[in-house]
Amino acid sequence: MEKLLLLLAFCSLISCKPQLTNKRTQFFPKAELKVKDLPEKENTWVFILAGQSNMAGRGQVEPADTIPHERIFTINQKGEVIMAKEPLHFYEPNNTGLGSGLSFAKTLIKQVPESVSILLIPTAVGGSSISQWLGDSTHRQVKLLTNFKEKAAIGKSLGQVKAILWHQGESDAHPEDIPLYKTRLINLLSQFREILGDKNLPIVLGELGTFSKDTAEWEQINEQIQQYSSSDPYSSVVRTSDLNHKGDNIHFDSKGQRLMGQRYAQAYIQLQKKLTNKPGLSH
Repeated sequence: MEKLLLLLAFCSLISCKPQLTNKRTQFFPKAELKVKDLPEKENTWVFILAGQSNMAGRGQVEPADTIPHERIFTINQKGEVIMAKEPLHFYEPNNTGLGSGLSFAKTLIKQVPESVSILLIPTAVGGSSISQWLGDSTHRQVKLLTNFKEKAAIGKSLGQVKAILWHQGESDAHPEDIPLYKTRLINLLSQFREILGDKNLPIVLGELGTFSKDTAEWEQINEQIQQYSSSDPYSSVVRTSDLNHKGDNIHFDSKGQRLMGQRYAQAYIQLQKKLTNKPGLSH
């Protein structure tokens, strides 16, 4: 305390300020840019981001992650449409960081018609298990399935919901839950599609990383994810085996999050081409 008081006194003499910046938040956007003129609904492609912390994002945000694109939007905590900057998720302000959403959108926007804008809807909450989603549990002050419905309604009112991006499973990587994961995933993703009114809505799922201290359990969840996707022609899986963690053996680092976003975009593009039998993306 004495050293801090001396530092403050010294700074007051030379008109300086102590550097007390939080490294995690030092490059977070300082202001929101609200979108005044929204595109027509048919020109707004909506993607819902769902799951737990590796979808919400725990990477280090850097200046490049906060550069907006004129055709990429998201929503804030009030449900208002704003220009998309990382971090997109706002449910856990003390934990949130860089996710894969903006990287996904910036990759995809290069391959869609110029008339199309992208709206990202964040619904992921760290530490949430799939049974909590199914039970509409309140987790970290968010009622999971209710919140998904509310945010999905916003997305549907503003544009066309094109896909769900899903990353979850770390909280289910336990011997008693692993055998039930595929069945629970089928149930939950069916509910998502029912909420959105599209039984064939594309869903892109991300694998868990290969850096866990419980490697065998995480790999078993990945096997369940692959089994699910093999039985669902409207889904695809993003590989993550070459991506690294941020030092905690749980969360992808910033490079990994950006690469995962690019892979989500490419997986969605390939899935759409397969489903439409067309060489490119269109309305």
